[in-house]
Amino acid sequence: MLNKRLAVALTVSALLAGVTACGTSAQTAPAPVPSPSPSATTAAAWGLDPAGGAQRIKAAGLDILTAEGTAEHYHAHLDVLVDGKAVTVPAEIGFSFGADGRPNGISALHTHDTTGILHIEAPTAGQKYTLGQVLKEWGVLDGTDATGAPHGGTGGWTAYVNGTKQGTPVTEVVLKAHDEVVLSYGAAPSPVPSSYNFPAGL
Repeated sequence: MLNKRLAVALTVSALLAGVTACGTSAQTAPAPVPSPSPSATTAAAWGLDPAGGAQRIKAAGLDILTAEGTAEHYHAHLDVLVDGKAVTVPAEIGFSFGADGRPNGISALHTHDTTGILHIEAPTAGQKYTLGQVLKEWGVLDGTDATGAPHGGTGGWTAYVNGTKQGTPVTEVVLKAHDEVVLSYGAAPSPVPSSYNFPAGL
């Protein structure tokens, strides 16, 4: 049975679906949709595509669970910066979705919201979780686009952990409790974020 958080996510999805359905009238023509600006297009490319959630979880080498694990529970924080500008880390990374668009599974490594907080809630203790797994579950930096683009691969990107530049490939950065992880492309942030104020209880 899905745990409370996953059940809440399902309820929210259902409510959003209901709002969308109620917001359109057969007697009212929809307003024209303006063409997206380049910055909006870029932001959309960093978005999360729910359709492939299950496949991306498996590609990251993780299992699809029916509830968050309790054997290991900690959190890290991720900032993604392109030329010093923040990219939103989407909610529901590490979720699988049914044909109805509602969450129906979750991995041990996931997000619940757009704060950048990475939740590690695993059914077994001792496994390492990496930034590369987050990127696979998110479906970005897959090497199919130009360098520095949302799908341009990890070349040219730099990772910092708690303010310290990492010498390993960004995909191999291991996530640890209360780490502040920065993934940066282009102009380095100044200063590099070195900590994150986690909410009480996380």
